[in-house]
Amino acid sequence: MNMKSSNAVRLNEPGIMSGRAMAGSDYHRIAEAIRFIESRVEDQPSLSEVASHLGLSPFHFQRLFRRWAGITPKDFLQFLTLSRAKRQLAASTSLLETSLNVGLSGPGRLHDLFLSIEAVTPGEFKRGGAGLEIAWAVHPTPLGDALLATTPRGLCGLSFVQAKDSAVDELQARWPSARLREDADLTAPTANEVARRMRGLTHKPLRLVLKGTPFQIQVWAALLSIPEGQVTSYRGLALRAGTPSAVRAVGTALGANPIGYLIPCHRVIRETGAIGDYRWGAQRKAIVLALESARSHARAPNAAESRV
Repeated sequence: MNMKSSNAVRLNEPGIMSGRAMAGSDYHRIAEAIRFIESRVEDQPSLSEVASHLGLSPFHFQRLFRRWAGITPKDFLQFLTLSRAKRQLAASTSLLETSLNVGLSGPGRLHDLFLSIEAVTPGEFKRGGAGLEIAWAVHPTPLGDALLATTPRGLCGLSFVQAKDSAVDELQARWPSARLREDADLTAPTANEVARRMRGLTHKPLRLVLKGTPFQIQVWAALLSIPEGQVTSYRGLALRAGTPSAVRAVGTALGANPIGYLIPCHRVIRETGAIGDYRWGAQRKAIVLALESARSHARAPNAAESRV
């Protein structure tokens, strides 16, 4: 990596993923911590108990969790406790209705809308990216290793990977005539910005370059109107997209989402309140939703005093 570039990731900058400092092992540690806290929420486990379960010191675990999630373990536990109390006071259908109402008309924080969409033209779509060079690389993120793909116009792909070859093949299939080039140095600044967002931070705007049908792009754009910490149903998303009768087609468009997390298809759940499927794993979806909701709760004025 060329550290002379002003856009390069600073290896010693606090709170920023650098190189392999935020490796996939941290994602698995925090995922296990979340599972442990959720399974023991009625017992209100202490910081020391959770840290001991992970084989870490309380101090190191506290720092790791806050750096990774943007909130403290105590914030997360209090959010889970509040959520459980709400579930006991209301039916699941009313909880979903409430979340939909808050997402549409509540005074809470709206999606930062730092993401701007630039769809490819019909001609570019037909040519399949002919003449376009796409730089790609696999980077560690707070949610696991991800393949990021960028063009001079912006980010055109983000997928969580287990096998690099299959992720690259999928990228090439989406842009069949483009020239793909592995370049971790070129994609590192974008990877850094993505990591900031995954930890609940915001920074400079990101531009997304989307290749899809007009309907798919309409659905993906509608996803950006769902605030962090809120969810909607497939039917609710169809309404947001202006196509209330196309619920099944909306689900298909979600499955084709080329830019994970930033286009938040994880915020769509079933009308029953069940988490539902997710292209990159139901467990990852549940973790992301829990953390986003907890961060949203922690930002609320009446939660500020609970932070440690």
